[in-house]
Amino acid sequence: MAISKSLAYCGAECSRRCSLSSRPNLCHRACGTCCARCNCVPPGTAGNDEVCPCWANQTTHGGRKKCP
Repeated sequence: MAISKSLAYCGAECSRRCSLSSRPNLCHRACGTCCARCNCVPPGTAGNDEVCPCWANQTTHGGRKKCP
């Protein structure tokens, strides 16, 4: 039950977060991964990473920001 709540939460929050993205599929995939790891999504469509420090600290193998 907790997993479905988490997926529903992440889906809704990532839809909001990625609503203005120029690459929505990529944004949703990255956001979903970050939300699952951090259990939070910063407010707004960009920035506000300080609200969710885990989100801000996620990086790709190349050292770039992972979370949209």
